[in-house]
Amino acid sequence: MSEIYSSIACNLDAHILQASLPLFEQERVEAIEWSFDTLFRFDEIPAWFTDLVSEFSNGNRLIGHGVYFSLFSGKWSSGQQEWLDKLKKLSDEFLFDHITEHFGFMTGEDFHKGAPIGIPFTSQTLALGKDRLRRIQDACRCPVGLENLAFSYSMDEVKKHGDFLRELVESVNGFIILDLHNIYCQVHNFDIAFDDIIKLYPLDKVREIHISGGSWEHTLMNSGRPVRRDTHDDAVPEVVFEFLGSAIPKCPNLKYVVLEQLGTALDNESSQAAFQSDFLRMDSIIKSLTPKSPQIPADTFAPLPANANTTPLEDPRLHRQQVQLSRILETASDVNEARTMLLSSDLHNTAWNVENWAPYMLETAIAIARKWRNGFE
Repeated sequence: MSEIYSSIACNLDAHILQASLPLFEQERVEAIEWSFDTLFRFDEIPAWFTDLVSEFSNGNRLIGHGVYFSLFSGKWSSGQQEWLDKLKKLSDEFLFDHITEHFGFMTGEDFHKGAPIGIPFTSQTLALGKDRLRRIQDACRCPVGLENLAFSYSMDEVKKHGDFLRELVESVNGFIILDLHNIYCQVHNFDIAFDDIIKLYPLDKVREIHISGGSWEHTLMNSGRPVRRDTHDDAVPEVVFEFLGSAIPKCPNLKYVVLEQLGTALDNESSQAAFQSDFLRMDSIIKSLTPKSPQIPADTFAPLPANANTTPLEDPRLHRQQVQLSRILETASDVNEARTMLLSSDLHNTAWNVENWAPYMLETAIAIARKWRNGFE
């Protein structure tokens, strides 16, 4: 039988490590997910943290999760090339069982603490995503995957996301992270049943599941119903544990389930105890369902042969639209002004479908962008 490893998103953060320490001491943590590029700003990783990462690397229980690559940016940047170069160097130092990134493009300094912004699902953006995924795979030489989005502007986006992810990852024999709190956001924000939305995803491509908590955003455009946001700053809701129990049997190639929470939300004994309790609850669900899992072939998501270095694909029109969207979200005073600006921008009458964006989701995007404007802290 294959195993499903109970894992923690473990980064160089004192509060995360303090919350996780009792679980490490009890040898309950079977794998760690490291957001490796959050340390790119440092010249050297502290020796004690290198030892921790190396221990899981040596046991082939280390997985990497990217934050800053900005997969769908229409313009190739020197920062993206630097990101790939550093990933290649890290992959020579540590054994990653796989590498993943977020879906979307980055408009703020710290993409992971806000929310990824989606892109229109077109043949052009599909080609761009395939190009970027192949470059990540060539750098790390291990399986690569993408995480599903928490944020959408419309029900149409929600319904198309799973198929678009499948087309993307199939191009590199890749896989999907099924983030169940992200699914919860979609379930709540668009009033769609879990059993209906889960059918829209290629569950045979799921190698990793995320669970986490989040927060509520009260909006003027939807005053009686707050928007659910994937902010990773609270304990895991009961409904997400229910989703986990339902999802595991549906994902035949699942290998890791990862508990995520920001260190800023783990700054006291109570929140750390809740984090430990969430991990043990997650582990209990996994252990109760793992015996039903079939054996997974070792090469299920094996990387493709290395590709020749060619000029990165770019989409100048998409880049212009992304710059305009970022500016509108950051500067609009309210939803009405943002909508007026969108309808007079290059996004009007395009595959972005801005004419049909839900007003309460546009209002939420504006609130998020204001936090990104000078870097989210």
